Parts: sequence; C-alpha cells; structure tokens
Amino acid sequence: MSGLDQKTPIPTEITLHKKSRMLELSFDDGGHYQLPAEFLRVCSPSAEVRGHGPGQETLQTGKRNVEITALEPVGNYAVQPTFSDGHNTGIYSWDWLHHLGANHETLWAEYLERLEKSGASRDIDSTTLPPKSGGCGSH
Repeated sequence: MSGLDQKTPIPTEITLHKKSRMLELSFDDGGHYQLPAEFLRVCSPSAEVRGHGPGQETLQTGKRNVEITALEPVGNYAVQPTFSDGHNTGIYSWDWLHHLGANHETLWAEYLERLEKSGASRDIDSTTLPPKSGGCGSH
C-alpha cells in the first residue's frame, strides 16, 4: 500500500483543518473522509513507524495532541505532512490515504487495542522505551 495503484481513487480535494486537527479528503470515487492528525501520525507509512518488514512496527504512543503543521505535495501521487512532534518522513500516497479513510474505524480500534495490551498511553510518549510490535496493522 505504499505506491500509487492505478485502481486507487484520486483525491479531488484535500483540506487541512488546523483548529480541529483533521485532514479532510474527497476522492473521485465519492469517498469522503475526515482523518484526525493523531490517527495519521500513528499510521504513518514511514520506516520509523512501520519498520522495514512485517513484525518491525513500532507502536506510537503519546500522540493524542499531535498536530499537522505543514502539508506538502509529493509529485502527483502523495502528500508529506510535518507533525508537531517533528515527524516528517512519512509519504502518504493516495492509495494509503484512501485505505486509511476506508478502514479508519477498524484500524483505530486495532491501534487502541494494541495500546491497551502493551500498557501504553495516547498521552505518554514511550517511544524511547524498547520497541514494541504494533504499527497500524499489517497491510
């Protein structure tokens, strides 16, 4: 889910709502999603979050109040947000954003379950502790 799949819908509108910390996306297939900055941050497609292969994911903690401070286009296939915690290495392709939007509820529930099982918190950043499995699902 990291490259541009030719069958993936293309965004027709992307709006960053800084006050509500939401990224709003409309796709040419009629899909319309509002994705919280925290969700996008914990589901970053970056190697820092997802690792370099299955089982290498790092559970992101303490991201409840993270904001998107900048959003830059990457060619005609992606955007690259900069988050208030300094994270800026994730390139969110249209297919990844569509996947996150279409599966938001399930992915968020899985993330919260992984947090609970690991004893971690959305409020306390424990990423300096030894890595724990649990990025944003195995995709």
